Amino acid sequence: MRTVVKTTGALLLSMGLLMLGNGLQGSLIGLRASLEGFSTQIAGLLMSGYFLGFLAGSTLTSRIVAQVGHIRVFAALASLASSMVLLHPVFIDPWLWFGMRLVSGFCIAGLFIVAESWLNDSASNATRGQLLSLYMVITTGAMACGQLLLNLADPASYELFILISVLVSLALLPILLSVTPAPSFAAPEHMSLLRLYRSSPLGIVGCMGTGMSIGAMFGMGVIYAQQSGLPLSQIALFMGLVFVGGVVLQWPIGRFSDRLDRRRVIFVVTALAALNALLAVAIAKASPVGQLAVAFVCGGLAFPMYSLCVAHTNDALEPRQMVAASSNLVLAFGFGAAIGPSLAAAVMGAVGPDGFFWYLGTVHAAIGCFALYRMTRRSAVPLDEQGLCVPVGSAASRVAMAMVQETVVGQADEGSAQPPVVVAAAQGDGKG
Repeated sequence: MRTVVKTTGALLLSMGLLMLGNGLQGSLIGLRASLEGFSTQIAGLLMSGYFLGFLAGSTLTSRIVAQVGHIRVFAALASLASSMVLLHPVFIDPWLWFGMRLVSGFCIAGLFIVAESWLNDSASNATRGQLLSLYMVITTGAMACGQLLLNLADPASYELFILISVLVSLALLPILLSVTPAPSFAAPEHMSLLRLYRSSPLGIVGCMGTGMSIGAMFGMGVIYAQQSGLPLSQIALFMGLVFVGGVVLQWPIGRFSDRLDRRRVIFVVTALAALNALLAVAIAKASPVGQLAVAFVCGGLAFPMYSLCVAHTNDALEPRQMVAASSNLVLAFGFGAAIGPSLAAAVMGAVGPDGFFWYLGTVHAAIGCFALYRMTRRSAVPLDEQGLCVPVGSAASRVAMAMVQETVVGQADEGSAQPPVVVAAAQGDGKG
């Protein structure tokens, strides 16, 4: 594992810098939109634009890489992303900002695909799970740290936009100066969405619902915090704790799903997320500290849901179908993330800031109800026939999802009963 980390260290550093800037950018754009007087609905549309671009980039970048190559694509997309950031304080117009967010999302997705292709090529079946887990911790941790950078300057000025541009530009250097050869690239195989839904309805619906929840948290959380009257330092902490919760609770929730029907774990986790969101309305008004605790729990329960739904989908498939199914899981999540901020903004526009938590509670309650329904339709698969639950970041591209599936397939081929260290095994779920 040390050898693999050494060979991918430059890549991990690049992605850490990139996500540090991207984490700051997401919150800064939302906060600045509010300061510029954009309505809550327009702000939600801007956030949706990022995820629409991300979804398009995740779908189309593989074709560009196949024609141009990894290095050139990475350099071009990083340069374009850096330029888009600097244009925001120059042109204060919501429709131009929507276009910029669309382009930014496309670029970030493309950068993910290039980086994750490199990671996948550098790993073996024995190390892929550990390397993917390390990668997810670095990227999600960098996103959390990026929120704290909001405190470095006035969001109403241009300094933070320059900082983001610098971080994205610096992310180029480790990759471009790396001596590690670029990998060969092959896009994941495709499986019909309808066929995958028939194999695992809860997996597809759960991924889409989780996208609706996480997309809203990432896009509208900062606007909720600002409208709730939190000072800038607590807004940054509020958003940072969302991501920290996602990192901290990924592993224990995955381990918990080792021993139970995974559909039950999905139901319990999403039901707790719904309950937390509903209680958050009262807690936020009673205590600022409680409001921060709620943010941690929101992220801690929502982010692992994606990994659980992916693992649940794998349980319904043959090992060699998993890689082909990965693109549809990203598609389902991406569609949910694209509409999530706009839907949350509509609710907030109707009932005020509390609508943020009412929206999250409704989404998670709907996932829970569907999970209960699916448990009445099919029996559970025996525990010893379940695969692995590998932690998956919410921004995973199709290549990262393919890495997850290859990790599971590799463990199945080697007949390993236990997953690698840091990877949470998840046994015990039926098809649903």
